[in-house]
Amino acid sequence: MTSTDRFVIDTNTLISALLIKGSTTFRAMEKARNKGFLIFSDETFLEFEMVLLRKKFDRYFSEEERLELIENIRLEGIFIPVVSNNKDCRDAKDDKFLNLAIDSEASCIITGDADLLVLNPYQNVSILTPSDFLIRD
Repeated sequence: MTSTDRFVIDTNTLISALLIKGSTTFRAMEKARNKGFLIFSDETFLEFEMVLLRKKFDRYFSEEERLELIENIRLEGIFIPVVSNNKDCRDAKDDKFLNLAIDSEASCIITGDADLLVLNPYQNVSILTPSDFLIRD
């Protein structure tokens, strides 16, 4: 990995990292941020935003805190236009992460989603759990 590495983190993993500081997912997110850039498409970021604003997260963060988190991640992230339209994931909702990883030439996808993990590697992009990502160079 180099300082220009690009990392795709799926929505559930990213939200988990934000909810539990010091957790494996949090440490994986921090490693990705320190080693390179978090990569988003408009579609993946919209999903993150919509999920984090769900009422069920009121007990973790106020709406104002969530809006601030969203804005901070938006400012830090790199947005890539996606043109690929691969449909290889058994859960079609996850294809957006595969397509983003391909179009951004991502170093890897960080996820706990079995529907994505089963495809590792996908077109030369590693798909790793947060714990596997942490032990990778």
